[in-house]
Amino acid sequence: MTVVKVAILGFGTVGEGVYRTIQSHAEELESALGKKVEVAAVLIKNKQRERNIHKEVLVTTDFEEILRLPKLDIVIEAIVNREPTFTILQKAIERGCHIITANKEMFAHHGKQLIELAEQNNVSVGFEATVAGGIPVIQTLRQLLKVNRVQQIQGILNGTSNFILTEMRDKKWSFAEALLQAQKNGYAEADPTNDVEGFDAFYKTMILSRIAFGEEPNWQEVEREGITSITSELIGAAEKLGLRFKHLASISKEGSQIKGTVKPVLVGNENPFYHVEGVENAVSLHSDIVGRITLQGPGAGMFPTASAVIEDLVYVSQNDAIKRSFKSTASAAVEQSKVQPKEFWLVTGLAKTYSNPSITWIDEVSKGVFVIKASKKDLEKLVKQQETIFYFSILGEYEPAIASTEEKVSAL
Repeated sequence: MTVVKVAILGFGTVGEGVYRTIQSHAEELESALGKKVEVAAVLIKNKQRERNIHKEVLVTTDFEEILRLPKLDIVIEAIVNREPTFTILQKAIERGCHIITANKEMFAHHGKQLIELAEQNNVSVGFEATVAGGIPVIQTLRQLLKVNRVQQIQGILNGTSNFILTEMRDKKWSFAEALLQAQKNGYAEADPTNDVEGFDAFYKTMILSRIAFGEEPNWQEVEREGITSITSELIGAAEKLGLRFKHLASISKEGSQIKGTVKPVLVGNENPFYHVEGVENAVSLHSDIVGRITLQGPGAGMFPTASAVIEDLVYVSQNDAIKRSFKSTASAAVEQSKVQPKEFWLVTGLAKTYSNPSITWIDEVSKGVFVIKASKKDLEKLVKQQETIFYFSILGEYEPAIASTEEKVSAL
C-alpha cells in the first residue's frame, strides 16, 4: 500500500497533538485517503527531553536531516515566530513537499509568498489551523466564495483574551488575577503581549481578509486595541446594562477600501458573541445570499488545533493538482457613507460637566462611567483633548437603563 510520509516540526502542544491524532485515527486516515499515513520525522529543540515518540521515527534538531529523507510528502509546521519557520517551509516546498502550518504570525507576513512558491513547485499549502483553532472557518469561507459574496467577517479569535474577560466578570477578578489564572491554565504565555494586546487576533484577521477579499488593508491603518484598559469596575458597569465585553475582530469592505479593527466592544444578549465564553472562539460570516452564519467552537488547545491540521493533511493529500491559494478577486463592495452615524459608547474619564453639542449624554452607569451617543470622529477629537478618556463601542441597539433617555439627559 502507498504510504504518505509526514514530518512534524515542533513537538509542543500542537505538534504532539498532531502526532497523537495520526496514531489514534490511523484507520480513519487510511479510509479517507486509501493510503497509510506515517510520521517519518519530528523536529525538536532539545534532544535530552523525554518524549513518547516511536523509536522508528527520526527525532532531530536539524531540519536538513529531515530534508535528506528518501521519501517525504508533507511537512507540518507547529513552531512559533516568523523565523526560522518561513525559511524552513520554503526549503520544504522546494523539496516538493506539501506544507501545513499553524503559525498565524508567520503566515500573515509570508503566506502569499509561500503559496506562490507552492504553485511554482506543484504542491499545496494548508493553513486552516492559523485561524480559530478547531473551527473550520477557512474551509467554510472557501465554500461560500464559490457563489456568495462575503461582505463582512467578525469574530472572537483569541481564546486567552476571551477567557480573561469571562473570568473577570464571573469571579469579579482584576485583569492581573485573571491573566495569572490564564497563565496557570496554559492559555497565556509568560509574555502575554500577543494575546492581550490584540496582535494574535490581528494576524488572524489579515489572513481572513486575504481569503475573503483577495487583499488586506494597510496594516498601519487597522485599529488594534487590546484588553488591558478594561477594569473590573468597567466589567461591573457593563453588567448593570446587561452587556458583556468581547474582544472582537472585524474585517469588511467599504467602498474600495478594506477596513479592519481588532478591539474590545460591548454586546447584548441578542448578539451571537454574547454567550461565547472562556477559551471558545466564534466567527460570524455575512454574505449576500446566505446572510449571516456563525461558527463557534474551541479556539485553541492540543486537539482542536490538531483537528484543523489533520483535516488539512487530508485536503492536500487528496488534491495534489489543486493549489490552495488566496482568492484573487474581491467580493462586492459595501457602499461607504460619507456621514458617520452616531453610535452608543461606554466611556470613562470624561468629566460629567463636559458640554458638547455633538455628544448626547444617555446614562450614568456608575461613578465616572457613562453611556453617550456620538459619532466616532467626534469622540476621537475629544480623546485627543482629554487623553484620560477610554471608550468602548456598544454594538446594536441600546435601551437606557432604569429611566428614559429624556430623564437621564435632563438629570445629567
